[in-house]
Amino acid sequence: MAAASGAIAQRLPLVDLVAEIRDARIPLSSENELLRDFPALSKRIVVMNKIDLADQTQVKGWMRYFEQQNCIPYGVNSHNKDSVKGLLNFIQAQVRGLCKANHHASETITIMLVGRISAAEKGRLKHATVSPQPGETKDISSFKQYNGVFHAQHLHLQIGSHPNIYLLDTPGILPRMIHDAELCSKLVLTGAIRDGLIEQKELARYFLTILNLSDQYKKWAKFSTNEDRLLSFIEHKVEDSISSKLEMRQKKQHMMDHTEDLIVNDVRGTIFDTISCFDGNIELEEDMIKLMEAELVALREAFRVPQGLGEYVYNRVVSVKLLDLYRTGRLEHYTLDTLPLTLHHPL
Repeated sequence: MAAASGAIAQRLPLVDLVAEIRDARIPLSSENELLRDFPALSKRIVVMNKIDLADQTQVKGWMRYFEQQNCIPYGVNSHNKDSVKGLLNFIQAQVRGLCKANHHASETITIMLVGRISAAEKGRLKHATVSPQPGETKDISSFKQYNGVFHAQHLHLQIGSHPNIYLLDTPGILPRMIHDAELCSKLVLTGAIRDGLIEQKELARYFLTILNLSDQYKKWAKFSTNEDRLLSFIEHKVEDSISSKLEMRQKKQHMMDHTEDLIVNDVRGTIFDTISCFDGNIELEEDMIKLMEAELVALREAFRVPQGLGEYVYNRVVSVKLLDLYRTGRLEHYTLDTLPLTLHHPL
């Protein structure tokens, strides 16, 4: 990883444009630290990957933020072929626009791709597959490593012509040491680095803290397993002519019968009920811990965890399942980084 960082830093001043891949769920935390040493980069495209897993309202705010930072933002879902193709077309359009505006004399434009993105778009990007884990792309598309030194080989991947546009792919790079506990939690939670640095229960508790402090859970009232709360919710949603408890129970059954994933909605309902019943002050650390422990216990039933397991196994199974729901976007879409109130963050 150190050799790869050196190779990237050496070639950054030589490229015409940088396309930096960030995770839309952590737009600041996924910043590539190498680029901080090159503030003179005239143009940078900030590609917000995994927009399908992020809060869409937050994505729009981050787009505006990066525009105000003199970057060119673009959102992509790297697992979708058409979305990746759209990214390539966008890059080509930006390059041609810059060439026209600046009367670029060169017939060749080189773009360095920095960050983590899976090359789902076949054809023009079929040889630019990026490893799913940082540090594993030893044989990158532009340089091979021999005895710790990177040597030129198949210099670039052509993604456009007139002018010729070449994409220089690079490995995913993360700092060797991460001293900020919250930053580390975000990187592990979103899969930027492997599980193991943080115990799974602690990571699940970190996610629950974010969820408990947000208002997202309030949207899950319709999944409540508490009859009284569910009826209260339905009373505000159905027409005045529907008044009997029998009709409301029928509406509940109809809603559940047409749910694609019953377990996910049971999890939502369980979290909603647990937070709604909690009478402590979640602004206090002690009370927040009590709430999270209550949620982990209540989620055992929602996840259909078998009886008779030890406490450690219970917590581990529930934590793994909860984290999986977050990472796949099935529970809800969350953006973990807070949008800066003032535009002071250096890029």
